[in-house]
Amino acid sequence: MKYNELQASANRDRKRVGRGISAGGGKTAGRGTKGQNSRTGKKLHATFQGGQNPIVAAAPKLKGFKSHRTPAQVVYADHLNELKGTVDNTALFEAGLIATPFHAVKVIARGEVAAKIALKTQGASKSVVEALQKAGGSFERVATPLQKSAKKAEADEK
Repeated sequence: MKYNELQASANRDRKRVGRGISAGGGKTAGRGTKGQNSRTGKKLHATFQGGQNPIVAAAPKLKGFKSHRTPAQVVYADHLNELKGTVDNTALFEAGLIATPFHAVKVIARGEVAAKIALKTQGASKSVVEALQKAGGSFERVATPLQKSAKKAEADEK
């Protein structure tokens, strides 16, 4: 029999300390003798350095600004040629061009726009707007659609 073929379980019950000398973990219960770490109720956090300024305070911080706003989903103008009529977030989602219809969408110029469509999204570059108007279409900036809550949908059904 090889060591890796043993059918032994790796799970063992934890050692219950502080249950008397004969139990093997009595008296100080593995905490040593005296001192701050031997006392109950005193939890020291990972950055504690005995009362001096913690290393976290001395470490350099990241400078600048981090935006928490989710960036707009990008759709390229040449993908619009496959669509017809009014194109909004829902139409772009159904065509598989965006991940969700409930976040901002911006159309960026790439390739030619030949389709005559009415684009209704949250943003489009100037060159895309010009290309749409040249093809006989239009662009209208609309608000990001909100996702309807399940609770409200149930209330409307009743």
